[in-house]
Amino acid sequence: MRDVVVVGAGHNALVAACYLARDGLDVEVVERRDVVGGAVSTVERFAGFRMDVGSSAHIMVRHTGIVDDLDLGAVGLDYLDLDPWGFAPFGDDAIAFRVDLDATCASIEKVCGARDADAYARFVTDWSARNARIFDAFQRPPTLANLGRHLWSVGRGTGLAGPELSRQFLTTGDSLLDEHFDDERLKTALAWLGAQSGPPSHEVATADLVGWNTMMHRLPPGHPKGGSGMLSVALARRLESLGGTLRLSDGCARIFGRDGRVTGIEVDSGDRIAARTVVAGCHVLTTVELLGDALPAAFAERARRTIRVGNGIGMVVRLATTDLPRYPAGLGGDEWRALQLLAPSRTFLRAAHGRFSAGLPPERPAAVAMTFSAFDDTLAPPGRHNVTVWGQWHPYELSNGEDWDAIREREGTKLVDAVDAAAPGFADSVEQMHVQTPLDLERELGLRRGNVMHVEMGLDQMFAWRPLPELSGYRTPLGGLYLTGASTHPGGGVFGASGRSAARVVLADRVRGRRRPGRRRLPRR
Repeated sequence: MRDVVVVGAGHNALVAACYLARDGLDVEVVERRDVVGGAVSTVERFAGFRMDVGSSAHIMVRHTGIVDDLDLGAVGLDYLDLDPWGFAPFGDDAIAFRVDLDATCASIEKVCGARDADAYARFVTDWSARNARIFDAFQRPPTLANLGRHLWSVGRGTGLAGPELSRQFLTTGDSLLDEHFDDERLKTALAWLGAQSGPPSHEVATADLVGWNTMMHRLPPGHPKGGSGMLSVALARRLESLGGTLRLSDGCARIFGRDGRVTGIEVDSGDRIAARTVVAGCHVLTTVELLGDALPAAFAERARRTIRVGNGIGMVVRLATTDLPRYPAGLGGDEWRALQLLAPSRTFLRAAHGRFSAGLPPERPAAVAMTFSAFDDTLAPPGRHNVTVWGQWHPYELSNGEDWDAIREREGTKLVDAVDAAAPGFADSVEQMHVQTPLDLERELGLRRGNVMHVEMGLDQMFAWRPLPELSGYRTPLGGLYLTGASTHPGGGVFGASGRSAARVVLADRVRGRRRPGRRRLPRR
């Protein structure tokens, strides 16, 4: 019997497996795909082109300390800094966001004026300090004690009274930007960055999604040399070095339970693996289905009806090209290291989200272009480039009766055109295009309804409410069954914190189990 079986080899699941194996437990990870990483994996789409399957730029995980704690550099993980980390072109002008705050303010002043540059410096100082404290809360289970301790420290650090502090966090991202800045170009770039979690900046409680951007002045996003999946490959190597086992191309078909406790799983090949503990790293609703009648029917129905998966977020194209985007206001090549923020205005963003809300694909999508082959020669053959273009917002379920399989090329071409609008001539450089629609994201990666965050990132689905209050601590109603992954606190993105927190909960429960009442005690003297 295994101590632990982990369902799925996504990066959070692998992080959990590594920490559990490091504590001496016998751990096996099962995965249906033939590569590790889930949405953090890299494959060859075209001959000689290593293309990411899901996430590309790694932001949050670099702030967690997990990479150093597990010494992933020793097993092949090599991060290349994205600095500048943001590049927002507006015709003949462009704003460059660099780790160096003074350099960023100089770029802002050149485009937007001295007042906005000075306001940005103050904004970064304030909101990066707030988010450093909030980030501590992200790295622990969302108990009332943990949340209260870390979020209360935000108030002490700002010196603001509770009502004003809460107002600032509960306001819209757009309102926050309007309070601080004048120039629409700066506000557009920051709003588009903040929208990468899904909710648009005109929705309530999106202020900190904008404020979070300031943390990148402390540590930039990173690109793993060899592709996003190299993080997951390094985690798999570390797991094996710790004595863990990894089973690929043989995913979980069922999770078994008896008398209120988990007993193990069955994999697609028919093998049964008995286990004292199961950690499910797949989508929370997939976990509910795998449990079948082992989970109380009323709870399963509550989960299906209450957890908000939403209607997708976006889609992506992976391009094999002969050249990189040539922006009129380029930075001499530095712009190719950055996330290229292609949205002309906040009005443009609102129009795109309006069609998304109506269940329609965008007429003109807002996009983020990534050009990592400009500085990582492992991603494309000599003389060629590997360009990723992510677009928001694209609904999974279309209200106009169209089918994603029928319109994939049309919608993929719109994303190429979005880059071409900012970098004229880029479309002519495209030789091959691989389109991942919201439906494709569900099929290939198990991302329900194409939601790359698993569950909506709205306020009511965060912290102690994610994915449900009774599941927010990584535990489930079935003893010995735990959750990790983007469905759980702190949410989606390349993070890893959920995996480490889930492992800590498992280990703490094992200690409590050994101290359970009823054990023989020494008599009192």
